[in-house]
Amino acid sequence: MSTASVSLDLDNLWAYLKTHGDPEWERRPSFLRTAVPRLLEVFGEHSLTTTVFVVGADVERDDGAEAVAAITAAGHEVANHSYGHEPWLHRYSRAALEVELMRAEEAIAAAGAPRPTGFRGPGYSVTRELLEVLAERGYHYDASTLPTWIGPLARAYHNRTAPTGGDRDLFGGFARVRAPNAAYRWRVGSGLVELPVTTMPLLRVPIHGSYLLQLHQLSPRLARAYFTGAVGLCRARGVQPSLLLHPTDVLGAAEAPGMAFFPGMAVPGARKVEFLGWVLDTLRRHFDVVGTGEHVRRLAGNLPGRDTGLLARCG
Repeated sequence: MSTASVSLDLDNLWAYLKTHGDPEWERRPSFLRTAVPRLLEVFGEHSLTTTVFVVGADVERDDGAEAVAAITAAGHEVANHSYGHEPWLHRYSRAALEVELMRAEEAIAAAGAPRPTGFRGPGYSVTRELLEVLAERGYHYDASTLPTWIGPLARAYHNRTAPTGGDRDLFGGFARVRAPNAAYRWRVGSGLVELPVTTMPLLRVPIHGSYLLQLHQLSPRLARAYFTGAVGLCRARGVQPSLLLHPTDVLGAAEAPGMAFFPGMAVPGARKVEFLGWVLDTLRRHFDVVGTGEHVRRLAGNLPGRDTGLLARCG
């Protein structure tokens, strides 16, 4: 049976509000104590070991440290999702990137988890300099690319709903559709493995949790047909999917105040949990589902190489 992986970006309420330009983020509101036990329960019910990308600034808080301890105790991999969760790492200097990674690593280690060897940039933000720093710091893989053409459309939606007018270079351009939809090695540093967040083969539209839930909000039947079709195309095209989830995939609107702008937030939390269970069951029927670190280990022996010039074309 082919391998697939599931990962969770543990973005907190304040991080969503910060990216959206809502000044309420400065109060650092959190939904971790609601979301994390619920997610771990779903993973446990489906006997899944996943990878959780955590934000260093959260891990320094009591609820974030508790979350990392619970995630680690349940056997899941803890990976680095930056320190401050700013989706514009592509604007950072090399020195700033080093500090960003180091601060998150230190917070993760202080919370009792092993030093991370995987990274995902907030907002799929990645540059050659970031890859070089990751390789120098001993990381095994990056998981920051989303090979789709909808970045400008997502940015337009985001900016239309943002109170401060939004940001003109979030989420990349249409050229990202040309990025690979399967794992490869970057020809930089020590040959860091890139495990993209899988999009639907051929159509290159997203299939991760928030997009599925936006479809579910329109029609549960449509969402199920869409994901079933995506799994079928992955099998037919030999793509080993890497499925991305977020805490909002199990939270209702009342549990994430201020996030009415986010896809799928009109779906009640209990219905989200039920749908997520169906998604995971569907994936497990056709693939051996693991975390991203294990997925990379299984793939690493025979991967094509890619030059970082791809980043310039896909930015």
